[in-house]
Amino acid sequence: MGDDAAPTHDWSGAAPVRWTTTAPPERVWSVIEDGWTYAAWVVGASRVRSVDESWPAEGAHLHHSVGVWPIVRDDRTSVVEIDPAQMRIVLQARVRPFGTQLVEIEVSSQPGGTMVTMREDASGGLAVLVPRPVRQAGLIIRNREALRRLCLLAERETHVEEV
Repeated sequence: MGDDAAPTHDWSGAAPVRWTTTAPPERVWSVIEDGWTYAAWVVGASRVRSVDESWPAEGAHLHHSVGVWPIVRDDRTSVVEIDPAQMRIVLQARVRPFGTQLVEIEVSSQPGGTMVTMREDASGGLAVLVPRPVRQAGLIIRNREALRRLCLLAERETHVEEV
């Protein structure tokens, strides 16, 4: 299996983190589809260096940096699966040497707005050595903040368009 092969992953132990927003689902999805927004909402990402023209097609890469200067690590995130009709994407985020993470994001309509659900878990490298309950505890906090930021971006764009 290569770095970008679609890994089989057991999501059963990955705690779902949910956030609701008044922004319409299409607006939230458009923020996710725009790879250049990644560093604005993904906790730990410090900058986006480049985004493949085919992003967010399966196999496309987003080249990012993680950390705070002067301790910054360049790596990439790849699209493993995408279903635009269902507003669902699975990403493989690499932060070597620590490992790789699989991240599933789903956007769904609900009365009065949108529900965004994120699941994340280690899929390779040193991170898998950390017991799942311990790593999930940290990911829940991190992903709650990531979804808050994502939804704020979507809400901001919604309000800008309404003016």
